[in-house]
Amino acid sequence: MKKALLFITLSLLGCHKNPNKSLLKITSGSLVYEVNHKMKTKVSSGFSNSKVLMTTFQASETLEIEEGTIVDFTLQKVYKSYGSNQKFKGDQWILEGVHQSEGLNIKKILSLQTFEDFPDLISTQVTYVNNSSKVLVLENWSNNAYTIPSQNDSPPFWVFQGSSSSRRDDWIKPLDTIYYQKNYMGMNDTDYGGGIPITSIWRRDINISVGHLEKTPKRINLPTSFEPNTLLGKVAVEKEYSERKLIGIGDSLNTLETFISLGNGDYYGSLAKYSKLMQSKGIQMEAREETAFDPIWCSWGYGKNFTSEDIMATLPKVKELGIKWVVLDDGYQIAEGDWRPKPEKFANGDGDLKRLVEKIHSYGLKAKIWWTPLAADPNSEILKRFPDSKVLRKDGSPQYINWWDSYYLSPTKKVTIDHTKATLKLFLDEWGFDGLKMDGQHLNSVAPDHSLDNPEESFESLPDYFQMIYDEAQYLKPGAVVENCPCGTCMSYFNMASINQTVSSDPLTSWQIRHKGKAYKALAPKTAYYGDHVELSDNGNDFASSFGIGAVLGTKFTIPRDDHSSLKDNLLTPEKEKIWKKWFGLYNKLMLSKGEYLGGLYDLGYDKPETHVIQKDGRIYYAFYADDWSGEIKLKGLRPNKNYTLYSYLNDMVLGKVKGKNASYQVSFKNFLLLVATPE
Repeated sequence: MKKALLFITLSLLGCHKNPNKSLLKITSGSLVYEVNHKMKTKVSSGFSNSKVLMTTFQASETLEIEEGTIVDFTLQKVYKSYGSNQKFKGDQWILEGVHQSEGLNIKKILSLQTFEDFPDLISTQVTYVNNSSKVLVLENWSNNAYTIPSQNDSPPFWVFQGSSSSRRDDWIKPLDTIYYQKNYMGMNDTDYGGGIPITSIWRRDINISVGHLEKTPKRINLPTSFEPNTLLGKVAVEKEYSERKLIGIGDSLNTLETFISLGNGDYYGSLAKYSKLMQSKGIQMEAREETAFDPIWCSWGYGKNFTSEDIMATLPKVKELGIKWVVLDDGYQIAEGDWRPKPEKFANGDGDLKRLVEKIHSYGLKAKIWWTPLAADPNSEILKRFPDSKVLRKDGSPQYINWWDSYYLSPTKKVTIDHTKATLKLFLDEWGFDGLKMDGQHLNSVAPDHSLDNPEESFESLPDYFQMIYDEAQYLKPGAVVENCPCGTCMSYFNMASINQTVSSDPLTSWQIRHKGKAYKALAPKTAYYGDHVELSDNGNDFASSFGIGAVLGTKFTIPRDDHSSLKDNLLTPEKEKIWKKWFGLYNKLMLSKGEYLGGLYDLGYDKPETHVIQKDGRIYYAFYADDWSGEIKLKGLRPNKNYTLYSYLNDMVLGKVKGKNASYQVSFKNFLLLVATPE
């Protein structure tokens, strides 16, 4: 359909200078977006029971130059285009305004886009034209900057932040004390960076989310702050220039395409909507791989000093417990970047690795191999042969990966790609492994490579490198499981499109396992989510946290042996074995990880106790979590006027009966309660 363009004069809009009056009002679902004569904006909500979101018009787009921050632009023209373009149904508004002050004449062109298939969301893009008589020195620009008042909730706000750093923070937090986080989406430490380009802040009544809609990673900030004295929360999308950025006379600056989105509840709905929109723009998640949902045993319990005998002696117990995958972890290789087997550990080289995989297969198990692509030790063979394969910083020094004591290989260089393909052939074709465990926080992002003509290419093209790995793995081994484990980081959304297994990735607590899982199930609902080794959960045995949210179960247990002092913390004692056997047996029986996660039913911040829900085979599975709970639990998601039997499947016990919509039940539990509601 061809778009029709309408020019709206300010007189038709009722031009006035009252700052509290709007000249333009745009509605997208329940999102109401208003613009006044200074091109400031106010957002309000049409959701039922939602309270005031903004009391005044705010400078949501600003330009900071050497002379100061430009916030006021006098609105002069408004255009509206109707219909649809090639990809999206929706309407677009173009607003033009000008800022004039001492020696400055800056034109602002604001583009606002609604999407028929994605209500409650408006995208924003701004072009600034320098019509001044001098060159402008740009320091930063900001889009979708909003200040939101609390509505006397406790805590005042919760927030989801998708950035990554060496702190390995929780992804969601309550905001109740003075707070600021920059949420830079580039490299925050030498080997930490990237993430999910969204900040989502919410109260009990409403959620407001901002971020960018570009199809590649961008080095921007998503700052979040809270001031307890005023009870105001702030979010924004911001591009900060570390070096002088000049806008010549007559030249233009284009911001990224950014957005504001409103919703109910926690971050789940915002992330799900964002991912669906991004997929409609061309970022397609890979197909579901059934074997990625099978439970996992990993050799990491034995550490880097494992032996083949350790693994082979453990295989009978792995099989007995109903585990389907065996992971050969770190310690088999000569060095990072030299992926041939260590001669002192595998005297017969490749032949020993082949025989180990054959032994795993002889038990009816699948084999996955640990790997840290893009890392190369200083004395590794690839760096000796191809020293120019490294990512170089601006001063010419190589970018370092502290965790591995290695250098970054540049993901766009042919030598890196050829080395990666050769490694995949070694793993999947020559040795016979069935899947990959890609590991390391450095996988999430790469610094700009100043050995390239365009240094940003290494940062923005990293997802292409992982797509190459996925495609090559499927070519060599159709159905290969490809796991990306960016240790402790908030995984880059752009890397999720080239894997078929996400992971909680070295969680610090069971709470991280659960709230990370909710994020992944919003962004990539068909992709298997692995809760990581249970030994990393609270008390080293919290299977319930993975089980109840539909995560794949995993373990790194070791077995006692006369000829080997197994690591004590991971030793599978007779007491632990009973527990492990029960959980893995129940997992294989119910396979809740393949069910539909109903993330929109409960607010992870405000609803108590913490609740997660999975629908599978006509039943509704609830998982409740609290240190010590005694009282009513609400059972959302049941069909009206339908009777249900509540059953504790862990304890094999009928609890009682409830009826349909708004059902509740009185219970007492410590740590967790898992139950299923079965319709009669």
